[in-house]
Amino acid sequence: MERRRSVYMDHAATTPVRPEVARAMLPYFSERFGNPSSLYSLAREAKEAVEEARGRVAAAIGASPEEIFFTSGGTEADNWAIKGVALRGKGDHIVTSSIEHHAVLHTCESLEKQGYRVTYLPVDEFGRVDPVAVEEAITDATILVSVMAANNEIGTIQPIRAIAEVAHDHKIPFHTDAVQAIGAFSVDVDEMGADLLAISAHKFGGPKGTGALYIRKRTRIGTFMDGGAQEQGRRAGTENVPGIVGLGRAIELAVAGMPRNAPRLAAMRDRLIRGILDAIPDTRVNGHPTERLANNVNVAFRYVEGESILLMLDALGIAASTGSACTSASLEPSHVLTSCGLAPEHAHGSLRLTLGYANTEEDVDYVLEVLPGIIERLRAISPLRGEA
Repeated sequence: MERRRSVYMDHAATTPVRPEVARAMLPYFSERFGNPSSLYSLAREAKEAVEEARGRVAAAIGASPEEIFFTSGGTEADNWAIKGVALRGKGDHIVTSSIEHHAVLHTCESLEKQGYRVTYLPVDEFGRVDPVAVEEAITDATILVSVMAANNEIGTIQPIRAIAEVAHDHKIPFHTDAVQAIGAFSVDVDEMGADLLAISAHKFGGPKGTGALYIRKRTRIGTFMDGGAQEQGRRAGTENVPGIVGLGRAIELAVAGMPRNAPRLAAMRDRLIRGILDAIPDTRVNGHPTERLANNVNVAFRYVEGESILLMLDALGIAASTGSACTSASLEPSHVLTSCGLAPEHAHGSLRLTLGYANTEEDVDYVLEVLPGIIERLRAISPLRGEA
């Protein structure tokens, strides 16, 4: 197929670094390369940049700067939150959901091998966790409740405040993976009731390999990485100064631009969904119809394989996904979609289109122009259709 244009619609997997972010980072690779732990002026410049970024992250989520700890990304932040609480907790039971990111699920599975017990709560057909189910799962041995703010695959936004209140009624800390939430909707740790909250810079215009964990004061949590005294002695290792500077600038831009960007993305999202459903039969929308991320479109087409859709879209210059980028090499159907009740053969036909600030109405037009023909061609040669 002839490549006609370039359309990037996989922003849930990663986002391009915004030009303003790249410019802010650049001096800290060369001219201002000092180690923040040293005492001379070059090092003090780096230290000041780290602390300025810490203040920007704190302001973006309604926290205090001393509650922000920089990490290598969302995965490390999730690992630290869960394993750190387990290390200091007085019980052996964790409550989470069946549709968490693997950074949470695999961390919980690792703890199970060490003797901890984990309850993986089911979700409804839209991917929502019932706060009542959280209440029923809690025991005297529960040390943590962990439920993501918004799902990376289907875009469903969870009733985080209600879940946090259940946890707090039992004096249990609440952790949320908010990696997909920053810049999508207001994230305020007090309003959400979060005691621990994970973010990742590359999901909102920042660099890869940089994230942060919010730890509410007086939360009992162990150190995740041993070594030096960086990050108030709680996360050892020389700070990634350029990445931290980029995180601080990116989160500032994402939050400032949210009132303008979120409604625009939601309008394009809705037009994509309507256009796909109108043009392609045997298609369903995955995720909650209204409580979903403004940029997320996830649809499942019967009788086709998602990988084939992606290859044909890519040949036409469209970058998309079948689900989480972290599991793209897996042959198993999405654990999120099967948890929502989709049959494996239907889940395999899923397509995720996630929009970003640079996407245009012309991009939407192009996807709606080419996608129906792709599905029609794939269904014409699909052995799955003959079995139906």
